[in-house]
Amino acid sequence: MYSDIAQNKRKTLFIMLVFMVFVGGFLWLIDKLYAHGSVGVLYGGLIGSAIYVLISYYSGAKMALAVNRAQEVGRSDNPRLYRIVENLAITDGLPTPRIYIMNDPSPNAFATGRDPKHAAVCVTSGLLEIMNDQELQGVLAHELGHVKNFDTRVMLVAFALTAVISFIADIILRMTWFSDDRRDNNQATLLLGIIAAILAPFVASLIQLAVSRQREYLADATGVLTTRYPEGLISALQKIEKANTPAAHQNTATAHLFFANPLKGHSLTNLFSTHPPIDQRIKRLQDMGTHA
Repeated sequence: MYSDIAQNKRKTLFIMLVFMVFVGGFLWLIDKLYAHGSVGVLYGGLIGSAIYVLISYYSGAKMALAVNRAQEVGRSDNPRLYRIVENLAITDGLPTPRIYIMNDPSPNAFATGRDPKHAAVCVTSGLLEIMNDQELQGVLAHELGHVKNFDTRVMLVAFALTAVISFIADIILRMTWFSDDRRDNNQATLLLGIIAAILAPFVASLIQLAVSRQREYLADATGVLTTRYPEGLISALQKIEKANTPAAHQNTATAHLFFANPLKGHSLTNLFSTHPPIDQRIKRLQDMGTHA
């Protein structure tokens, strides 16, 4: 089980390094293509992107909870939920995160926050209704695994980088479209810029999805290590797969945060999903139990 956790961390680190190299290469290409006369606009875009990243870093958690209509609860509001979260936090050596509930029939959960001191976990009303204590413990241990592994920060960085790439690519397309320089010797350069601007957000999104899927596997392994009871998480995944209930209020911007993909029917293939298939997650958990 420890080897699985280490392997997932290595894979995530590798993907993030690829992501950073890709971003650097994209910006280098922009500098080569648009260093004549448009640098001010480009730098303005970079500054705007940096401001966006900072706002997302410090306000991302509040925004994620707000757009999903989550309501904070205390010990007296839901003693069962509060007790499980508190006990798991103590086991993991974490501060007890703020606890939220979404009024949604879809069984799901998510964690957010830039670090354990500013973390929050949220579950849906549908999850509380169908899960027994051991299954709910498995799901919440998974979410606290995200907090413990700083996955929420990793995903924030990945999401912000993807947004920056999309933002800059949009600037490139607008600069190219409205450019007055139509000389023949610049046609190839303009075409290269257009192709890069179109493909870059697509590639960046694929890298972000790869990061997200690896963090789900890692949180599964970390959660099982906390509870020492993989059967609880396996049973929870099986129930969610059987329920197959999409979120009532779907939001693509926060889909990658959830325990299970809330956007049923929005992905053409597993390649474009923020989450690995549930059957693959179950198989990995079963294999961990065998080799633990």
